[in-house]
Amino acid sequence: MENTEQTRSITGSMQSPRSPSSQPYFSVSVTDPVKLGNGVQSYISYRVITKTNFPEYQGPEKIVIRRYSDFVWLRDRLFEKYKGVFIPPLPEKSAVEKFRFSAEFIEMRRAALDIFVNRIALHPELQQSEDLRTFLQADEETMERFRFQETGIFKKKPADLMQMFRDVQSKVSDAVLGKEKPVEETTPEYEKLKHYVFELENHLTEAQKHAYRLVKRHRELGQSLLDFGKAVKLLGACEGEPTGRAFSDLGTKSELLSIKLQKEAQRVLMNFEEPLKDYVRYVQSIKATIAERGTAFRQHCELAETTKLKEINLDKLMLTRSEKVGEAEIEYRVIKAESEEATQRFERIVKRMNEEIVRFQEQKTEEMGVAFHQFAKGQARLANGIGDAWRALLPKLEAASSV
Repeated sequence: MENTEQTRSITGSMQSPRSPSSQPYFSVSVTDPVKLGNGVQSYISYRVITKTNFPEYQGPEKIVIRRYSDFVWLRDRLFEKYKGVFIPPLPEKSAVEKFRFSAEFIEMRRAALDIFVNRIALHPELQQSEDLRTFLQADEETMERFRFQETGIFKKKPADLMQMFRDVQSKVSDAVLGKEKPVEETTPEYEKLKHYVFELENHLTEAQKHAYRLVKRHRELGQSLLDFGKAVKLLGACEGEPTGRAFSDLGTKSELLSIKLQKEAQRVLMNFEEPLKDYVRYVQSIKATIAERGTAFRQHCELAETTKLKEINLDKLMLTRSEKVGEAEIEYRVIKAESEEATQRFERIVKRMNEEIVRFQEQKTEEMGVAFHQFAKGQARLANGIGDAWRALLPKLEAASSV
């Protein structure tokens, strides 16, 4: 990514960091991927450049070195702390060695990481995160230390995680067998949100699948034209003039068009297929937030029910003047406080998600609009270039065929 002096403000406009204007700006660039290490220990590092006039940052520009696992740390920390916020998605981590360090894969990942961190930087809540400041400013040694101090689920050992998954499977099985009826939120607004998200995922996945096929078709056609061009040139070498010259020109033109198709395939990959794939990942991130909302709702309901039972028990003890009244009263106050906290937590998630879905839809409309416009413009440019190339060749071929 080209590094310029122009920086995106938190309102989305462009301005220079040296501008005398007091308008706040905050921009992050992920650049210069470099392979480090050998064998299974090898990884890609990136220069992360932050430009901002936010007072909590150390000066107008800061450059740090980060690796993919640092971005994962940031995503996980934000997901744990900002319940209800749609945390931007990360690109997948390729497990296939031959693809992991290919130039194409490295560039696609760099671009996706740049989008990831800038979405956070432009988010009204996430940009205030202490973890974001750590990610953008800490030296490598400090960053590595933070990576090994995760909290909550991210600190659990594999054995602990397996037990969690077994517990979830057990609950699901109980629900299926009728042993346990899951508590689910059933408001019309929530059902509408879930329907929208699941439908959107299906449509985006289908569009991305066909975009992939389009890239593949461009590449295959480009390779076929290249092979055809070489064959026609060899054929022309066996012919006399002017047929031989016409065949040679046809071969040269085919090779040039092959280059055009390969370039357009790369543009479609980066500017069309990748944005679609990115939004598939985004929707999956939203689904994770929906799951968190479901957990918060169940906790809210369970604690509310437990509070009622504790209150009934306390009333009975008070009527019988039992000596256990004091203990029961303490238990009731504790569980009531926990219930109120769970209710507030759930309501906070609902409020955040209502705001987030509006932001997401506006952002999606803008970014998908750009992607589709770039795609259509590229296809028109390619079609015109191919048409012009073949039309320019027609007089020579006609002259050769009339001899």
